Amino acid sequence: MRLVPFLTAILVTVFLFFLVAQRDTLMSFATGSDKAVPTETVSTASNENTKSSRRVGVIAIKSHAQEIDSAVILRGQTEAARQVDVRSETSGLVVSPPLRKGAFVDEGQILCQLDTGTRGSILAESEARLAEARARIPETEAQIPRAQAQLEQAKAQLEEALINDNAARKLSKGGFASDSRVAATAAAVRGAEAAVKSAEAALKTSQSGMLGVQAAIESAQAGVDASKKEISRLEIRAPFQGLLESDTAELGSLIQPGGACATVIQLDPIKLVGFVPETQVDRVKVGARAGGRLTTGQNLTGAVSFLGRSADQLTRTFRVEIEVPNPDLAIRDGQTAEIIIGAEGRTAHLVPQSALTLDDTGLLGVRLVDSSMQAKFQPVTLLRDDVRGVWLAGLPDEADIIIIGQEYVVDGVPVAPEYQDVVQ
Repeated sequence: MRLVPFLTAILVTVFLFFLVAQRDTLMSFATGSDKAVPTETVSTASNENTKSSRRVGVIAIKSHAQEIDSAVILRGQTEAARQVDVRSETSGLVVSPPLRKGAFVDEGQILCQLDTGTRGSILAESEARLAEARARIPETEAQIPRAQAQLEQAKAQLEEALINDNAARKLSKGGFASDSRVAATAAAVRGAEAAVKSAEAALKTSQSGMLGVQAAIESAQAGVDASKKEISRLEIRAPFQGLLESDTAELGSLIQPGGACATVIQLDPIKLVGFVPETQVDRVKVGARAGGRLTTGQNLTGAVSFLGRSADQLTRTFRVEIEVPNPDLAIRDGQTAEIIIGAEGRTAHLVPQSALTLDDTGLLGVRLVDSSMQAKFQPVTLLRDDVRGVWLAGLPDEADIIIIGQEYVVDGVPVAPEYQDVVQ
């Protein structure tokens, strides 16, 4: 029984000897090879296998920058050049037959005629007051010269009275005139002074009367103008040439101030209206050639007439308007259109939309496979999208872009990319 443990110990010792001291021989025997494999080679291969097993498998494409067309493409709609709800400035009954919607109207054409009512009488009364005020002008004007003449006469009498009074006072000092004479001349002076003041007051009264007549004339003229203006409001006219979008007010209906008479729209020229994203707004210029295609297949051409300076608070886009001739009025207001605006061309990469990702700060970009086979985040600018994917700027001319698995790696993580065909 003691022999078995002894033999077991011998066998274990021999095995450990070969495992430690004769490892190469043992590995050669185990693999069936006559040559021993160096320990360093086995260690290097093991490290490579371990490193390879730690790489993250991803799907990538080898993308090359392409020259995309020199245009900004938007979705928008047609819009009338002008549209006005024509409303009444006064009240009255409509006495004109209605014009039906769709009718073509000229600028200044009467749309709604209102009943005159008592406005004609009010105008006649205002004109009568004006005539009466004007008739007072000759009489009032004649009073002023008479008052001026009376004033001059009173001044002359005052001057004479002063001379007589002065002479009487001198004669009285020499004993040649009595006190009664001096008193009489002094009274004459006071009487002449009173006459002058009275003449001055009469002149002022005449001048004030003339001012009153002029004020009465102006008041009467204002009444006439107001009456004429009120009568002119009875004719509600088209502000510009266009089409009726609604029937005019019905015959016999009562319109109050602010009441609607009709809606007029101008379709020639017509506008194409779209909204440019802030990433492309610098590529659009006022005056640039542009066009559009309606859902009916009709092609339109024109030029950019307006580019907004203030972005929409919700969409962060800028309004752009394109003026298009529409002489036959074939284009209607509110039709959907694909808008194309001429702009300078640029290079970009076309990738699947699913390849886009965000970094820790929320920046939009993609993940690339760099030269050391590691993942790298690259910020991009989204130019536009279509049915094939999205066009991106901000990448090198040639880039290995991860399109599947980019959410499972970060910068510096080794990757094992499997490449597939690029987006066509």
